[in-house]
Amino acid sequence: MTTFARFVAIVVSLTLLAACSLPRGAALQSEIVAESRSQTPTFQVVPVTRENMKGIATWPATGNFRSFNWVGHTGATDATVIAPGDMIDLTIYDAEENSLLTNAAETSTRLTELEVDHNGMIFVPYVNNVRVAGLSPAAARQTIQRQMEIVVPSAQVLLTVSEGQGNSVDLAGGVTRPGTYPMPSRNYSIMSLLSAGGGIVTSYDNPVVKLLRGGTTYEIFAEDLFRSGARNTTLQPRDVVVVDEDDRTFTALGATGSEDLITFPKPRVTALEAMGLMRGLQDSRADPKGVLVLREYNASSLRADGTGPNRQQVIFSFDLTSADGLFAAKQFNIYPDDTVLATESPVTAAQTIFGLFGTALGVGRQASIVAQ
Repeated sequence: MTTFARFVAIVVSLTLLAACSLPRGAALQSEIVAESRSQTPTFQVVPVTRENMKGIATWPATGNFRSFNWVGHTGATDATVIAPGDMIDLTIYDAEENSLLTNAAETSTRLTELEVDHNGMIFVPYVNNVRVAGLSPAAARQTIQRQMEIVVPSAQVLLTVSEGQGNSVDLAGGVTRPGTYPMPSRNYSIMSLLSAGGGIVTSYDNPVVKLLRGGTTYEIFAEDLFRSGARNTTLQPRDVVVVDEDDRTFTALGATGSEDLITFPKPRVTALEAMGLMRGLQDSRADPKGVLVLREYNASSLRADGTGPNRQQVIFSFDLTSADGLFAAKQFNIYPDDTVLATESPVTAAQTIFGLFGTALGVGRQASIVAQ
């Protein structure tokens, strides 16, 4: 064997040995799923097709998944209802000469800022405590008038109400003008409140509306709330409404245009949409037959009959070179904390090896010429 031939053989051998650990941006699909073919795999591999997509869709949700509970629109009277904390102003008219309430120069007297106490009552001179909570302003006026007529038969009563904390709601954040807003009526809806607050801030990609009522928190995506009037719930006094940005994310890795934590821009994101959010597959590196979604389930979700995963760790694989795989990816929902991985194409590694071989061959020839 000539010196040149021996040199080429050595260089090629070293090149092929190095090819086993070539630097890459992602693993090959065969490397990741290799363990699934062992006798005791620790994870499950599920190729996703249109045929099995319907069954997979019934598997339990995972990650920071929001199974929102919400109270629908119930409707209520348009009238204002007096509540504890409201302020009452009374104007009492009496034209009698010897009136208990007025004098010769004035035919009326004003009683202002009468606060409705925690028992729902206000104090009216010569009448004592009068219960007004739960009444409309018109009904409260009639109640006070009837009791006043016992003492001053000719008296006429005018009543106005200023809503207090007990008849208002709080808009705590996520809008242009947060604050405390009085309820103009008991039919005050959450959309009306958001509108009064200037609307949801535009910096939120996928806002979540939260309603805090008593000890319960209700949540709904703003997009879903605005889609149907049936979800435009009627507010109750002391409700608190907060708008937050959706904090759900999934991880993008591998031969894609972006490797990062990606937030959900809308309530539901499919595997095909996730590829778009990841800025697609890299043409020179990615294996379109090896797009994987890695997901972890709770032990309580495991099933042996196929109605759920049989391992806590599951890899869903997609072949995006076929119509079947594309339609399946279009129906498959990505869940929070999923990892979407675009594996490396085997062709990329082969091209790198051939490139190294060609470089080695060129170096060998130069060495042979020098040796001669």
